Amino acid sequence: MTKIQMVEVGPRDGLQNESVLFTTSQKLEFIGRVVDAGARRVEAASFVNPKMVPQMADADAVAASLPRRDGVTFIGLVLNKRGALRALEAGMDELGAVCAASDGFAIRNQGMTSDASLAMCCEVVRLAREHSRPAQITISTAFGCPFDGEVDPFRVVEMARLAAASGPVEVAIADTIGVASPGEVAALVARVAAAIKPLPVRVHFHNTRNTGLANVWAAVQAGANIVDASLGGIGGCPFAPRATGNVPTEDVAYMLGRSGYQTGLNLDSLITSARWLAGVMGRDVPGMLSRAGVFPQQSEALIA
Repeated sequence: MTKIQMVEVGPRDGLQNESVLFTTSQKLEFIGRVVDAGARRVEAASFVNPKMVPQMADADAVAASLPRRDGVTFIGLVLNKRGALRALEAGMDELGAVCAASDGFAIRNQGMTSDASLAMCCEVVRLAREHSRPAQITISTAFGCPFDGEVDPFRVVEMARLAAASGPVEVAIADTIGVASPGEVAALVARVAAAIKPLPVRVHFHNTRNTGLANVWAAVQAGANIVDASLGGIGGCPFAPRATGNVPTEDVAYMLGRSGYQTGLNLDSLITSARWLAGVMGRDVPGMLSRAGVFPQQSEALIA
C-alpha cells in the first residue's frame, strides 16, 4: 500500500479560531489522544502574539508537557523570527514557518508583504538548521485571498521554488479560505512538485465550500504525499473572514484507507476522540465519520 503521511493540526489550527478557550490540560489530552491514534507529526502550538490568538497563549506550557514518544515529532508554527526563537527555546522538534502568496493576507496576518514573509520563512529555516532542527515552509492563500481575490498560480510556484532553495524538509501549499476546486488543486500540486523535487509537497485544505476531501484526493493523485488534517474537522483562521474548519482527520483517513492508501491512523480511536472533542466543545464537530461510524461496522481492526 502507498503511504500517505498525515500531519495532525487540530491542537493548533483546529483550536486557534475557537471562542471557547481550552485549558492547557485539555490541549495536552487532545495531543495525547491523536498520538495514541497513530499520529506521528503533530502541530502542537503556534508561537504567536497571544493578544492576536488568545487560544495559543499557553504555547510554552503546552510545549513543556508534551507526551513525548519515540518517532513522534511535535511542530511549532511561527510567523516571524521572534516566534521561531520562542519555539526553539521551548524545545519544539520542528518549526513550521508560514508565508502568504498575497500581500493583503500577509500584511493583515503577519504585518509584512508577501515577499517579506517568504524571506522570513527562509530565515527561519536557516535559524532552525543552526539549532539542528528541521523546518518546513507553508505558502498560505495559495488558491485565493480573502482580501486580494485570485492568486496567480505562477506566483505560488515561484514562491515554492525559492522556499525549497532554503532547505526545508518540505513545502506546503494551503487553501487558507477553502476556495479551491479539485482541478485547480491537481494542476498546482503537479507544478509545485516539479518545481521543488525531490522535496515532498504537503497540502493543507479547509472545507469552507465543501470541497476539502475532493481537494485532498486530487492533491494525492497529483503527487502530494503529506496531508494536514484536524480531528473532527474543527478550525479556521482568525485573520480570514468566513474561513471554516480543516478537513477532518478521521474522514480523510477513512477515504484514503478505503482507497488503498496507508496512513497509520486507527479509525476507531479517532472516532472516539472526535466524540470526546465534541463533548469538550459542547457541540457537534463538522466531521462525518464520528457520526456515521466505520464500514463495515464490525471491523475494529480497520486501520487506514
